[in-house]
Amino acid sequence: MPIATVNGINIYYEVHGKGIPLIMTQGFAGNHKAWFFQTPVFKKYYKVIIFDSRGIGNSGTSDETYTIRTMAEDIIGLMDYLSIGNANVLGLSLGGLVAQEIAISYPERVRKLVLGSTYTGRDVKNVHPELMDNLGIREGSTDIDISIIDFRKLINFMVSASFNKRLFRMVFVPLSKYGLRSVDPEGYLRQMESVTGYDNLDRLQLIKAPTLVITGSEDRIISPDVSDLIASKIPNAVLVKVKGGSHAFFMEMRGRFNKEVLDFLRNR
Repeated sequence: MPIATVNGINIYYEVHGKGIPLIMTQGFAGNHKAWFFQTPVFKKYYKVIIFDSRGIGNSGTSDETYTIRTMAEDIIGLMDYLSIGNANVLGLSLGGLVAQEIAISYPERVRKLVLGSTYTGRDVKNVHPELMDNLGIREGSTDIDISIIDFRKLINFMVSASFNKRLFRMVFVPLSKYGLRSVDPEGYLRQMESVTGYDNLDRLQLIKAPTLVITGSEDRIISPDVSDLIASKIPNAVLVKVKGGSHAFFMEMRGRFNKEVLDFLRNR
């Protein structure tokens, strides 16, 4: 397996295609395989780098507290390992937070930025209330206590609520239950804990890279209104709302998602 030892941890990665680098970072519990609708398309035009975040899939875990900053540094370390000076960066959901942190803290490393179905860390009130309940977050708080989370219940909810199309729920909910049988939840829960205390709303104006903010109009995990807020804070950001799109519309409406991303990266 291709493994890069960066930032004190082993990161599994894959490189597909040639050209300008495009690094893609997934959301909570998503590994490199979740890009199966994007990688075959994007690799025709870009050098696509996909990977498993720390604690996920084939990558290593760490006893230290996970933070958004740490995961951003993991990606910078992977770029250094692969001798990539700068790249286009695409982040979804939790991965969108990491992508924002990279663009803010390492502006010289980001050519263009794509933020999909994401938030800023302050948007707890705009997150599905059942997700809040599953995370044990009480009203008025943003803290996540991983010791009280029922991991399998959380994942089942996340997968079900991420898809609006019945066919996708019928396929992915059973798959997630099967996949959880051999999963150690610690790394996944530490990843979720990374959001605790993170808030970059007042730093978004520091993003210099041309930015696409894209979301589905029917996202049931994170309110699409959050994307309006993000786009309003990032200078000259382009906002696209895909009508009927779910939180996982990058799968359900992959043709539209891929087209919007490629149009932005190639033409704008």
